Amino acid sequence: MRKLLAMGARVGGVMWRPRAYVAAAIPLSLPFLLASINPDSAAPQEPGRPAPELRYADLTPPAPAALPEHSVIFTVEDGDTIDDVLQTAGLTGRESALLAAGLAQSIDVRRLRPGNLVRCHFDWAGKIDSIELKVNGWGQIDAVRNGDRFHITPRPAEQREIQTTIAATIETSLYDALHGAGEAPQLAQQLVDVFQWDVDFFALQRGDSFSVVVGKKFAGGDQTGYGPILAARFTYDGVTYEAFRHESAGGAGGYYSRTGTPLRKQFLRAPLKFTRITSRFSGRRFHPMLHYFRPHHGVDYGAPVGTPIMTTADGVVIEAGRKGGEGNYIRIRHTSRIDTYYLHLSRFAKNLRRGTKLVQGDVIGYVGATGLATGPHLDYRVRQDGQWLDPLKLKSITPDPLRADALREFRDNVTDLLPRLQNAGEQTARLDRRRALF
Repeated sequence: MRKLLAMGARVGGVMWRPRAYVAAAIPLSLPFLLASINPDSAAPQEPGRPAPELRYADLTPPAPAALPEHSVIFTVEDGDTIDDVLQTAGLTGRESALLAAGLAQSIDVRRLRPGNLVRCHFDWAGKIDSIELKVNGWGQIDAVRNGDRFHITPRPAEQREIQTTIAATIETSLYDALHGAGEAPQLAQQLVDVFQWDVDFFALQRGDSFSVVVGKKFAGGDQTGYGPILAARFTYDGVTYEAFRHESAGGAGGYYSRTGTPLRKQFLRAPLKFTRITSRFSGRRFHPMLHYFRPHHGVDYGAPVGTPIMTTADGVVIEAGRKGGEGNYIRIRHTSRIDTYYLHLSRFAKNLRRGTKLVQGDVIGYVGATGLATGPHLDYRVRQDGQWLDPLKLKSITPDPLRADALREFRDNVTDLLPRLQNAGEQTARLDRRRALF
């Protein structure tokens, strides 16, 4: 943990923190100090007479001066616990345990995140008389000493959501474009979820662009996340796609074009979110382990071991087990004509077995390297009427569009949101090095 010392006295409940120039002044004043120790040192020396030898050990150390009222601010780092911080600050084990138990009534003290701040105030006797804990994304907790215990006052920050419009152009990746606009990576995943049926996020190009209307969630001054995307526009490979959110009477949300046609298709474009294609569908591919050419009936997606795998459409599990070079695999039937296959899994999702009914997007297993695999990846295959299809060229069916009252409500919403997408200006993150500790 890091700590910062602030010296001064509490005036009207406010800490006065003068700048500390003591350390900088010592090297400048040391020669004058040494010269003043020996009164004769200023007098002229007789010719040929050696100068008296002065040793630091001969100096009398000054009496230690007590610190005035002051605060020490600790920054929580990886591996720190609340007990580590409190006992390092000067509390006894009993005091720390009692205070931690009190704090646990408001927050999970076992999961303090790096960057949280703990300010301990010391009285004139050098004893901690109050503690303030700043929990990013939650608020503040004040603790005032009462004997060997502390009176705790939680101060949760005001929760609010602010609608904002974000726009950027892709230079290297979607993540980098959002980072350059000052946004968090969670928003990238939301964009992928919205446009996954139309945009190939494995093949984004420089110059592709997007704009988004979304609610940013705040706790006080700390951003805690995002609400669902309300509207978005994505220009990919010269084609612009739009999406507007609509919630049904039952509360289920979905995304539609401005005419009310659903973006959701029968099949997802990929069973993994935002990874990379390492090998494509081919009638003749050199197998890296068998060392001869043979057909490759699927698309390989490279990803770390343990990456979640989703079913690309509603269906029922027909097979789930281990089979030769395919390793751990799953076969799902979606219609009487179409099956999908998922090969080389490290493990299956909990409770997944033959006969399990699935909804598009359900996690069915996790990336691995079982069977004939040179590294962790997913081999995804699609078969229709006994013929293997290229998953990247799979034609999909669109569900029914909005109608009647739902369509009228949706169009009113589009009228409000569309100008915000069309007039969105690109933004660049502004770095502000100033930070209020509390």
